[in-house]
Amino acid sequence: MALRKYFCTFPQELIKEPIISHILNAQFGVIPNIRAASITEHVALVAVEIEGAPEKIDQSVIYLRERGVTVEPIGEDDARNS
Repeated sequence: MALRKYFCTFPQELIKEPIISHILNAQFGVIPNIRAASITEHVALVAVEIEGAPEKIDQSVIYLRERGVTVEPIGEDDARNS
């Protein structure tokens, strides 16, 4: 199991969808842990840890980006997690 940290920016149209809390676990089998968040009616900024098999984490990140979420790796592994 791997643990990777990301900073996610959600556009206004995705703010009310439970993408991190429900979809990532149900669809990819990873365990998301929201560490911090700032949410307004226009944008959501979320720091999240994602734990799971490395390929499943990668698939989760691809899914988020395809949905319109900006995903940036956090920490010393930035180059490997992008």
